[in-house]
Amino acid sequence: MDTRFPRIADQLLLIERELRVQGWWSDVSPSPEALASVEPFAVDTLDFEQWLQWIFLPRMKAILEQDLPLPNASGIQEMAEMVFAARDVQGRDRQLQVLLKEFDLLITASR
Repeated sequence: MDTRFPRIADQLLLIERELRVQGWWSDVSPSPEALASVEPFAVDTLDFEQWLQWIFLPRMKAILEQDLPLPNASGIQEMAEMVFAARDVQGRDRQLQVLLKEFDLLITASR
């Protein structure tokens, strides 16, 4: 098992918690067609928060549970920065961006 797994698992829980705290968590799943997007971050079918909830978090949890190799790089915080810069979220995205940056750093950290 990769030694980063426990810290990454904790980080994923913190990301989920922040999505819930900000009201960006949904009980309703996007359509199967929307989830099947092949675009990066499913930008053509999902909001960024939906992508985090319905694609990113489940995929990362599956990687950890199945002891699969982690990605070599991650730039999720950069995408978050671009997405939220285009919206008027009045700074509500700050903590989520911190958590995503920490995730990115964990992915690129040496094992």
